[in-house]
Amino acid sequence: MSRLWALLPVAALIVLIVVFARGLPRHQAQVIPMALVGKAAPDLRLPRLADNAPAALRTLAKGPALVNFYASWCAPCADEAPALMALKAEGVKIIGIAYKDAPANTSAFLDRFGNPYESVLLDRDGLGAVEFGVTGAPETYAIDAAGVIRAKHAGAITPADAEVMLQTAGR
Repeated sequence: MSRLWALLPVAALIVLIVVFARGLPRHQAQVIPMALVGKAAPDLRLPRLADNAPAALRTLAKGPALVNFYASWCAPCADEAPALMALKAEGVKIIGIAYKDAPANTSAFLDRFGNPYESVLLDRDGLGAVEFGVTGAPETYAIDAAGVIRAKHAGAITPADAEVMLQTAGR
């Protein structure tokens, strides 16, 4: 009988694990919040990396254009750098927003991997990313000529991904 009492806490723990595991929502990587797709891009005013002067994203991102949130500390951002450089070589307009990053680190990242951006804005506190609905870096948004977000891509982007996004933005 004493053996049963000793096993009771282990059995209770197993029951709790099963109950909690069944109650947790199932994560689906392919589900990406698209709340802003089809709506005007937020009117962010952020400092430029080049001169720290404030710039309006809507003015810079007259589409079709891509807006790419990235960071020097983000490994997938480094992975997508060659794809972004290839898009730049094809004439794609890309605006970079350095997400929660120090300007010196942003500059070092661009020196190391190349600068595919027409302009780089600094979102040091991440509030601009919140307005866009960014869930993590990297994320890329396609914006049309009217300033409307037409597509969102979470994770490292490929040229094929970007082409599909740009077609939705009127390219």
